[in-house]
Amino acid sequence: MSGVYARRLSVVAATAALAATSALFTAPSAQAAMPTPVSAATARTYLGQLTVGAEGSSSGYSRDKFPHWITQSGACNTREVVLKRDGTNVQQDSSCAAVSGSWFSPYDGATWSAASDVDIDHMVPLAEAWRSGASSWTTAQRQSFANDLTRPQLIAVTDNVNQSKGDKDPAAWMPPASSYKCTYVRAWVHVKKHYNLTVDSAEKSALQSALNGC
Repeated sequence: MSGVYARRLSVVAATAALAATSALFTAPSAQAAMPTPVSAATARTYLGQLTVGAEGSSSGYSRDKFPHWITQSGACNTREVVLKRDGTNVQQDSSCAAVSGSWFSPYDGATWSAASDVDIDHMVPLAEAWRSGASSWTTAQRQSFANDLTRPQLIAVTDNVNQSKGDKDPAAWMPPASSYKCTYVRAWVHVKKHYNLTVDSAEKSALQSALNGC
């Protein structure tokens, strides 16, 4: 009887192990580990607290005024940290470059196996931030914004999708994957609120409409 019981325990253990292994490979949307944005209800509250005003000028803007990617630890800069964080089975070489792994892009639902196919998107683009108040910040403040790993501001996505976004706000661009729009607008408002950036009227309307559907 003890032998039969032991075999049963072995089968149960093996089944549990298989289930645990299977769980690691399900739900690709769970692979991206961008910090979770505030809830839709909180985002609606935050949106009501943001200053509404016409977008400022792009005059004087340069990406160089938002120093990135800065060193985070050892040889790893911000881009490499996000690639590791948002990817699956990411292997890095001695200089911290990602040499293998896979990346699921929640913006469009695509999965990539080369880091060169992935961009690190600034949820609120640098130029958009400049026009929304960051033009008056110090360089140190802009550096913190451009390398923020604490707020939902950085995420690994398909490179050409990120390029199609450019510096557009949600009135002009939203992720192609409709399933991600709620997360996107929650993150956008979260970042704008934290950094006390303004919204223009079209941007606010687009955000309100999207949040009302969340």
